[in-house]
Amino acid sequence: MAQRLEIKPGSVVLDVGTGTGVFLPFILRRTGDGGRVVALDIAEEMLHMARAKGFDGHVEYVQADVCSLPLLGGIFDAVVCYSSFPHFQDKPRALGEVYRLLKQGGAVFICHTASRDAINGIHRSIPAVANDLIPDRSEMEAMLSGVGFNDVEISEGSDSYLASARKGRSGQAPPFVPRCG
Repeated sequence: MAQRLEIKPGSVVLDVGTGTGVFLPFILRRTGDGGRVVALDIAEEMLHMARAKGFDGHVEYVQADVCSLPLLGGIFDAVVCYSSFPHFQDKPRALGEVYRLLKQGGAVFICHTASRDAINGIHRSIPAVANDLIPDRSEMEAMLSGVGFNDVEISEGSDSYLASARKGRSGQAPPFVPRCG
């Protein structure tokens, strides 16, 4: 999955919903020594497990809700949401925050190592996450373009899901993006 993400060496990347840091090694390989990675999760206990993997010096850890991020806008080359997007309670607002954080030309990658149908089926069978679903293609496209993203692409396979989009080109005025809260 990581090789499908357009993350260049030296990139500044935000991993939203990092959880236990499962995807951090893949991001770090893409960014290389000159890159910077910020791992963000709402749950401190998840960040504690991610920290235990020994990426100190290469990863900065931040506890926050994706809908209210205590980070400066326009600083990330890429934002990765690996196996976390269905759990965002207000997906349009979360995407608005992601848009705010990206540099012009930066990209968001919403990815899973299972199909949309498989993930939604699993989630529907677990009461605690029964409503934490990946939207259908048209709804995802509308959410991404609705907060200002361009070049929206969605790729679904039997064993993967990837939605990607770019923040508008330089010179384009960003749309109004409401703040969470």
